[in-house]
Amino acid sequence: MAKNDIQTAPRSAALDGGPSLTAKLGAEALGTFVLVFGGVGTALFAAKFPDAANPLGVGFLGVALAFGLTVVAGAYAFGPISGGHFNPAVTIGAAVAGRLPAKDIGPYIVAQIVGGALASSLLAAIIAGGPDGAFDAARAGGFASNGFGEHSPGGFGLVSALLIEFILTAVFLFVILGATDGRATPALAGLAIGLTLTLIHLISIPVTNTSVNPARSIATAIYAEGWAFGQLWVFIVAPIAGAAVAGVLHKAVFASKG
Repeated sequence: MAKNDIQTAPRSAALDGGPSLTAKLGAEALGTFVLVFGGVGTALFAAKFPDAANPLGVGFLGVALAFGLTVVAGAYAFGPISGGHFNPAVTIGAAVAGRLPAKDIGPYIVAQIVGGALASSLLAAIIAGGPDGAFDAARAGGFASNGFGEHSPGGFGLVSALLIEFILTAVFLFVILGATDGRATPALAGLAIGLTLTLIHLISIPVTNTSVNPARSIATAIYAEGWAFGQLWVFIVAPIAGAAVAGVLHKAVFASKG
């Protein structure tokens, strides 16, 4: 595994100098697929079941856990191959912090967006096979997309959305970079990162439905109504800005000098 990759699980025992870029991109696509399929799928199918009038589902807590658990699973399954980003903001933050070569940023982000879009497309296909009108209802309900104003679960405005997405993505990056530092315990990194993502969702689902991940936001906007694409810029700009600032600060203040 390359020395400057983020590691969210113990190092692989590869003897050939580390995984190829193709293998890394496949791992990023699969990991993002698992994240979106597991987290968004829980939001769509299980948050309120059988319906909003009679909710017996997992609610906000269950959705938060679903996103966190998918990251834990992906970290240990794919982290030794690609570093386990599954998120364009994480990729950019890792590069800014010196953990990823700049030449890999574009390919990683493309792989993540493709993996997320494939997951949401398969979720849409599953919903289309449900009761009459299920797909139209999911689309009208936002398809678990992120939003602000009238599309915020709690009615929070643009400034609140920008602030919380910026702050929580920065926190997420600090945890990722700290947990995967050479001085940390690598076997626990995936668990720490997954639990942090769970906490992030518990804080921000009422505000924006929680993004902190442009690939996740793009994936769901594809199947929502037009407003989701109109507001998508917030969930691209704020997470990337938060991650980049965290990368700069971590490199300046906390990075090992040895």
